[in-house]
Amino acid sequence: MDNNIQFRKFGFKDRLSYMVGSMGCDFLFFLSSMYLLKFYTDVMGVSAGLVGGMMMVSRFVDAFTDVAMGQIVDRAPTKARGKFTPFLLLVSGPVCVASFLMYATWFRNMSMGFKVFWMFFTYLLWGSICYTGVNIPYGSMASAITDDPKERAELSNWRTIGTQVVMILVSVVLPTFIYYTNADNQTVLSGTRVTVWAAILSVVSFICFMVCYYTTVERVRFTRTNKKFSFGHLFKSLITNRALIGIVVVSLLCLLGQLSYSNMQSYIYPNYFDSAGAISITSLIGIVITLICSTFVVQLSDKFGRKNLAIFSAAIQAASFIVLYFIHTENIWVWTVIFEIGFVGSGIFSLITWAMLADVIDDTEVVTHERADGTIYSIYSFARKCGQGFSSGLAGAMLSAIGYTTATAFNPDVLDGIYNITCLVPAGSFIALTVVTILMYPLSKKRVDANTAELRRRRQESH
Repeated sequence: MDNNIQFRKFGFKDRLSYMVGSMGCDFLFFLSSMYLLKFYTDVMGVSAGLVGGMMMVSRFVDAFTDVAMGQIVDRAPTKARGKFTPFLLLVSGPVCVASFLMYATWFRNMSMGFKVFWMFFTYLLWGSICYTGVNIPYGSMASAITDDPKERAELSNWRTIGTQVVMILVSVVLPTFIYYTNADNQTVLSGTRVTVWAAILSVVSFICFMVCYYTTVERVRFTRTNKKFSFGHLFKSLITNRALIGIVVVSLLCLLGQLSYSNMQSYIYPNYFDSAGAISITSLIGIVITLICSTFVVQLSDKFGRKNLAIFSAAIQAASFIVLYFIHTENIWVWTVIFEIGFVGSGIFSLITWAMLADVIDDTEVVTHERADGTIYSIYSFARKCGQGFSSGLAGAMLSAIGYTTATAFNPDVLDGIYNITCLVPAGSFIALTVVTILMYPLSKKRVDANTAELRRRRQESH
């Protein structure tokens, strides 16, 4: 803490502010992860393999833009409002506009070459440049709001609550507006309605960013990094920092599992179960489960440690998808019950994941004596984007492999393929996540507590 500046005591306003900032990011992120693949395959007529490939290719661009943004954040001066919040004011407008441009229904009758160009251009502009520009400083900001592990767990908790509020709107409410029943009594996506809602959510996101900017207090003031950047040094740090390696692989696998399901729910519910409304029902139940978990996960984290909670959450998610694959049910209620049991794990993991990242940042500072919030968060953000890109790419490739097109979308063999993809990719991801968390992630509760005490001692000595 900076002892030369008086700040208000950490409290409800900080939790609410950080939650609203998360909502600003999540409105744009979940709209893309849940509907962009479906939008381009079913509305714009682009093949699923090409859309998924585009999302994977863009991750190579992110390898540079994410790291570059992390360096910009670390080298930024600490101003009156802090080191990280000024970026929200600067980039929030462009990221919201770029998000809206991805859903350009007015180009649906253009040539395929132009539609593919527009798809690549707007997705790279949004995801690799603008979203990176706002999400990395926002995520890094948690370490500056407070240095207390329990308060950081509360921020992570409230950030996830914000995510669940967004999920209510994007996955529960939105499907009732953007899907309709066609003349053949099939549930299909309306491109025009998606575009309208993309505009609405862009405006709402911008408002959220502004609320976060004007209400956030950065209590921990970090000095700017002046050390010359070196890719060699960054690579060496990555391969020698076990905590960072662990959180990167954990994040990639977690997002691969969660977003593979998110991508596929736009196909399994309207196509396999013939019910777009089921998206809303299962999502709403999942949100309720997460909110219930939020009432006690901080206490569990304080008692058992975040690593142990992460292992449990990954294992129960893997188990639910394995069971669903083997029973291959056609009953939506059987599917829902088994899926939601596994979703308890997803809720817990979501509630602790951002606190785990703050733990990694602290551990790195203890070991290296260098503070690098922006750089570490940029690597973490890149891993999350890889999870998003790989999940979309894998879903797109597998949909193409089973012969999915707008013409075959309701063929029995294709429907069975949709079911298998929806189960197998998440199951494999969460099995791997369980093993990786046990073997590769080193930050036990004991080590986290020791790191917090050491950093407080150093900061007290520096004053």
